[in-house]
Amino acid sequence: MKKRLLGVGLSILLAAGLAGCQTEGKKETQSAPAETASETAGAESAAEKTEEAAKTVDPKSVKLAYVSMNLANPWNATVKKGFEAACEELGCEYISIDSEYKVDKQVASLESLVNDKYSGFVFTPIDPNATWDIVEQAKAQGVATATIAQQQDNVNLIYGMKEYDYGHTIGTQAGQWIKDNLGGKAKVAIISQDNVESVIARGDGVEDALKEICPDVEIVARQAGDTLEGGMKIVESVLAQTPDLNVVVGTNDSGAIGGYQAMVNAGMTGEDKAVFSGDATAEAIEYIGQEDSIYRGTVDLEPYVGGYNCAKILYKYATEGIPAEQQIEMLNYKPVPKQDVLDGTFKAVQ
Repeated sequence: MKKRLLGVGLSILLAAGLAGCQTEGKKETQSAPAETASETAGAESAAEKTEEAAKTVDPKSVKLAYVSMNLANPWNATVKKGFEAACEELGCEYISIDSEYKVDKQVASLESLVNDKYSGFVFTPIDPNATWDIVEQAKAQGVATATIAQQQDNVNLIYGMKEYDYGHTIGTQAGQWIKDNLGGKAKVAIISQDNVESVIARGDGVEDALKEICPDVEIVARQAGDTLEGGMKIVESVLAQTPDLNVVVGTNDSGAIGGYQAMVNAGMTGEDKAVFSGDATAEAIEYIGQEDSIYRGTVDLEPYVGGYNCAKILYKYATEGIPAEQQIEMLNYKPVPKQDVLDGTFKAVQ
């Protein structure tokens, strides 16, 4: 299958009925022909019928689904919470499915949703090339489609982020700490998500930020392991080769938590040690909130809010019609340093 590029321009934002959204209509390059009175009346009549039909939609007839990349990842599990909370409020039928990082399972799940005539679904693509065709089939049958976090270019709604920028934010927080506390010199292990093609750029952002802020930093390892078990194994292996490892940086909290536990188990604590990551999951915040913990920061992506908003937008599509133009929304993310957790400045929404 011809590989489709994942880059999507952010120039078009359509209204989704949510606070804070902006709209920008499609620009016309030439004047439209004048409508006759009958055409105008016909258009108004059709619009009235559509509006009236939307008012009579039974919420229970709407079926929405969230297909997770991997629910063992706490961030995805929090997206699920937000998605299901919104569906409960809306009074519609819903289901959440775990793909368990298996491309075939994700494709099969999406196919089942289309066959079962679901009104809409949001998913995080493991391999956008593999799920491209089923999204096209879904759209052809009037099923509203969306992605969250990692994106796929042909869906109706992209609720995403710029992977490189997100990684750069994670790396910047770690790099600044190394500069301020270790004079810019440290041995660093990066726990990446290079096993997912679309997330490789996040690891690149982490690495580039570290090198920009601390040119003398030594990156001793960059390996994929975005689960607790995977992160632990990576750091245990690195410590066997590099016992003076200073800093662990994870592209997500889950892998970094495993790395943190490996560091603590090996007695690698103290003022010259640190762990940083991204996602601001409840587990990571708990470790960061411990006064003497070497877990020193994460980056909040508001997964609960993302899941909640996706459900709301899909419901709007199902009841009011799918817009002709693709809608793009961005996950909010901001650094969460240890001090903000300790003094209560940071308040997680999850």
